[in-house]
Amino acid sequence: VVFVLFIISKAGGLIYNREFHTGLSKLTSNDYLMLAGSFHGQACTMHAITKQLCPNPPTPANAAANAPNLAPTPFNSRATGIEVLESSHFRMQCFQTLTGTKFLLFTEPQQPNIDSMIKKIYELYADFVMKNPFYTVEMPIRCEKFDRGLDGFVKVNR
Repeated sequence: VVFVLFIISKAGGLIYNREFHTGLSKLTSNDYLMLAGSFHGQACTMHAITKQLCPNPPTPANAAANAPNLAPTPFNSRATGIEVLESSHFRMQCFQTLTGTKFLLFTEPQQPNIDSMIKKIYELYADFVMKNPFYTVEMPIRCEKFDRGLDGFVKVNR
């Protein structure tokens, strides 16, 4: 069961929230904003700290010999920090884009294929929000095609 999706801008503002499951405790708009701000502020700090704590993966000895003319890239094996928070009642999966936008997906702890699910949500976001000429980056998302795409995708995966 998918409970809630939050999208948080790189500045820490809640730009989208959507409940998919009825029966959850009702939160006010201010509660959602405080939750997003708390996650951005505190979890961002935890994210940064754990990213620094991650050991660098070993590099193969012959890697330099195979590609002597290529510049090193930070994306091969970069540390990512905390991505999942799990309790007995829910699982929160965080996907952070290279631009700093964060997707938080709250599901049941035993929900399968969360990684592929959050990547599909990101694809819907890229197709229906970022390609929308009327959308301004970092502003609240108000896009019916995105809403319908999410509804269709989440209902299929229940």
